[in-house]
Amino acid sequence: GCLKGTRRTVLDEIGLWTRDFDKSPVYWLNGLAGTGKSTIAQTIAERIFADGQLGASFFCSRDFEDRRNLHFIFPTLAVQLARKYSEFRSIFVPLVQSDPEIVDESLYNQMKKLIVEPLKESAISTVIVIDALDECKDVEPASAILSVLGQFVSEIPKVKFLLTGRPEPRIREGFQIPPLAEATDVFVLHEVEPSQVGNDIRLFFKQGFLELACRRHEVDEWPTREQLDLLCERAAGLFVYAVATVQFVDHKNNDHKEQLDRLLRSPESSAREGKTRLKANTTLDSLYTSILQEAFGDDDPEDDPKTRSVLGAVILAANPLSPSTIATLLGFNTNDVSLRLSSIHSLLILQENADSPVRPFHRSFPDFIVDPTRCIIERFRVPPPNHHMELLIGCLDLMNRTLEKNMCKLPNAVTNSQVADLGERTERYISPALQYACKSWHKHLVDEHTVRTPEVASVFHRLLENKFLFWLEVLSVLGAAREAVDALDLLTKWLEASPTVELASDCFRFVTGFFEVIDESAPHIYHSALAVSPQTSMVRKLY
Repeated sequence: GCLKGTRRTVLDEIGLWTRDFDKSPVYWLNGLAGTGKSTIAQTIAERIFADGQLGASFFCSRDFEDRRNLHFIFPTLAVQLARKYSEFRSIFVPLVQSDPEIVDESLYNQMKKLIVEPLKESAISTVIVIDALDECKDVEPASAILSVLGQFVSEIPKVKFLLTGRPEPRIREGFQIPPLAEATDVFVLHEVEPSQVGNDIRLFFKQGFLELACRRHEVDEWPTREQLDLLCERAAGLFVYAVATVQFVDHKNNDHKEQLDRLLRSPESSAREGKTRLKANTTLDSLYTSILQEAFGDDDPEDDPKTRSVLGAVILAANPLSPSTIATLLGFNTNDVSLRLSSIHSLLILQENADSPVRPFHRSFPDFIVDPTRCIIERFRVPPPNHHMELLIGCLDLMNRTLEKNMCKLPNAVTNSQVADLGERTERYISPALQYACKSWHKHLVDEHTVRTPEVASVFHRLLENKFLFWLEVLSVLGAAREAVDALDLLTKWLEASPTVELASDCFRFVTGFFEVIDESAPHIYHSALAVSPQTSMVRKLY
């Protein structure tokens, strides 16, 4: 259950809903992985059990065969209802005696015969809790349980259903079925005010460390306020992260202060927390692995590379990319990219709009998926060198195909500041994918393992030989001329002895020699910079 004093907003709201039968009969507690859905469901179940409102509950779990089987849910709920309510029992027991095979029937028949008909006949008023629907094995495109519930919910108005689940495609589709959509209230946990969640997580840390200190007879004031601030920042709204952290620090064979210091000394990685045991045999890593197993599926392993490519674009992009931009850079279909991202929706901040940027919900997921010691199933792992190279080639290919002179249709000899609608022009004429490619291709050249092949060098050569000034134009109108300096500096070092290095070096001299002109005016790249460049300049000869 929830630590006393935490999650008050959501607990109070659900509490009011359970008592008001004029409100919607179904309530979906929607939350990303690790936001505390099951803990809240447990707390609500305990409270309404104490009040006599709880009729039955079922907590799904991938870890247990009988708790991930959809066909065990309705029979289990029915038995609990029969134990609690004599009116229900008097209908249920003869039914099962006369038809013991009913437990093997379809979900539709199970709900109709075991739940709906006895509830209608007995006119019971009650609350039923089903937690973690996404953890059940389900082959239907829309949740099979929700599809059935949608067909019967209007027939039992005195019964309320509290359901929790990650917003996976199957669950979202189920709640969008018209009868159920109209009968459902939704509380989105990951949209709660961050300061409110942060305060709850701080309280959790304080209580966890206080109990730890008491057990170890610690008298000093520990941890410090600064340490708590950093821990709360690292938790980033994930209670599961907070739990992992407390349990990491509370290691029976290590000094707790040293454990915390060690954790806080690694600012860029949460790998150590990932390996920490949460409860029983569950870890952050197993949480991510189970979600990826669901996303990749058991079929068509030949399709795995495309899924890894999409994931690689999400976690390795210099700035968050939208599904449509990822599709453009990788040469995929936008709907295909959206579907692949949707399959791990619970680990991402993902909007319905394919043009909205997508990013990991928490940075421990990228840490996990690139680390072979943590992501031990190779088909899920995203090796950064491979996928940086894929993004690099995607950027260069897009630039080589689509860059043109004066893409924003600027008047001759103007400075950028003189074009009142420059922002609108860049949005209209330069796609988000091309903007990203022009500004960020070199950020995928950072890995020392990026392969130096003649093929890649030739792609660079083609860009510098044919599109170099057009690229500078785009950077100029985007206010990103500095990126040209960084990119060409890095490229000349990366090319080493390649024949292209001479051209890259000349381009670097052009940019550094005429930086102010390039920065202030895209048209003057030609009128001023190119016009006065040295006669021996390779750039001058080419352009």
